Amino acid sequence: MAALLRVNTRLPWAARRLQTLSPSRHRSTPASDLPLAGITVVSLEQALAAPLCTRHLADQGARVIKVERPGVGDFARAYDTRVKGQSSHFIWANRGKESLALDLKVARDLDVLKTLVRRADVLVQNLAPGASARLGLSFDALRGENPGLIVCDISGYGADGPYRGKKAYDLLVQSEAGVLSVTGTKDERVKVGISLADIAAGMYAHANILTALIKRGKTGLGSRIDISMLESMVEWMGFPMYYAYDGAPPPVRAGAAHASIYPYGPFDTGSGGSVMLGLQNEREWVNLCHKVLGESALAEDARFATNSLRVANRDELRDIICRAFAQLTTEEVLAKLDEAAIANAKINELHDVWEHPQLKARKRWTEIDTDAGRVPALIPPGCGPERASFGKVPGLGEHNSKIFAELGL
Repeated sequence: MAALLRVNTRLPWAARRLQTLSPSRHRSTPASDLPLAGITVVSLEQALAAPLCTRHLADQGARVIKVERPGVGDFARAYDTRVKGQSSHFIWANRGKESLALDLKVARDLDVLKTLVRRADVLVQNLAPGASARLGLSFDALRGENPGLIVCDISGYGADGPYRGKKAYDLLVQSEAGVLSVTGTKDERVKVGISLADIAAGMYAHANILTALIKRGKTGLGSRIDISMLESMVEWMGFPMYYAYDGAPPPVRAGAAHASIYPYGPFDTGSGGSVMLGLQNEREWVNLCHKVLGESALAEDARFATNSLRVANRDELRDIICRAFAQLTTEEVLAKLDEAAIANAKINELHDVWEHPQLKARKRWTEIDTDAGRVPALIPPGCGPERASFGKVPGLGEHNSKIFAELGL
């Protein structure tokens, strides 16, 4: 992949970029071994979608320069103080970056930003709709001086269409995309417990930037990427949308249980915990009755003879399962389900996940530096434990002097 990311350095714009912005690393892994080593990303970012995208680029070796407002910075810095007095959102999405505080209403600071962008590989932004264009940072405005530049714009609804100027926050986009129509109970809609639309948009931005870098390695030319949170979320809604295709009834809201497979959902145990189990076929239904519930006759009960009938009679079946599980501890239920080859999981609280035995066994935790000391961090999926060193979460404006010196200012 590294060969595909290389740019023809005989092009004047490429030589100027490579001479000016040498990559900076905070890792034990040599910079040259990282897949995005030598790639410089400038990001006008806030909250989550763009920061998560660029954090993944930084994890893969790119130099990410995060442009923030002086004094306050990315407003996600002030979301909470849960991590040693620092914001949980910010700690999660900003390791390995350099923070450059610029007031873009001041001509000198805007000139500094434009100088950086002219020599960068990638510009990412998720400012308010139209803000980057007003600053002269659109793809069309920049590609003349930097033909290899990749510009990734992340917004709620995309660059055109009737919603292009509409404000968009995660829960609003979940609502527009129909997510709330399929989550919750029959009596109440419930939002997903994480910022799903932001995360989806950030991941699609990351994937498209990698694709654009490969394309540039072939053509020498940059690209404009237009990421819509709405489109990212609707893509993930493919199954329920097709389920309701052509006017068919949509999936019912079934709480934490599956809407069209049963039993597939949560059940309490006698020790105060809960387990999730899921059946996929009739063989597993018979095993559940015989080996877990100890009620062989239940496998022949006409009310539950097929999955469709079990869904239709889920309340009665749930009562039967709950009575059986009430006599057992969580560990006993999980052991019986494993012995019967029925898919299952313990319903963990967040504190349990920090101590999850599978993550520990696979050595998936490392530590990262912050201004308040080291904190644990998950090694990204796909990265081996040898890549267990990642960059510091930056303080606001921490790298101003360094970057200004590089630019001769």
